[in-house]
Amino acid sequence: MPELSRRQALTTVAALATAAGVAAAPATAAPATAGGHHDPHSPAPFDEVYRGRRIQGRPTTGGHAHHGAGYAVHVDGVELHLMRNADGTWISVVSHYDPVPTPRAAARAAVDELQGAALLPFPAN
Repeated sequence: MPELSRRQALTTVAALATAAGVAAAPATAAPATAGGHHDPHSPAPFDEVYRGRRIQGRPTTGGHAHHGAGYAVHVDGVELHLMRNADGTWISVVSHYDPVPTPRAAARAAVDELQGAALLPFPAN
């Protein structure tokens, strides 16, 4: 019987760990459904004042749906470009390198990053 090398053993362990991680992926990571149907895993709407800025969020059927978000967030009435990652986390154009668990958290992170500056509209393609 051939002897198992260290590299082969590590590769096998990594493949098994990856397979186990994929099997245990949470159902909340599913993207919004198409066709205007509400995704039961979509975050709830919110409307609050955070650090003196009004942040609002709600599920949508249009807008930037090509990013899979299906959710619109506004800071002081200006849309915050939001994207949902494959792992279910959210990022915005303002805090692109800091994924957060919810659109509300993305709005709050954007307000923190803006430090009082106005959010400018993101140009449409």
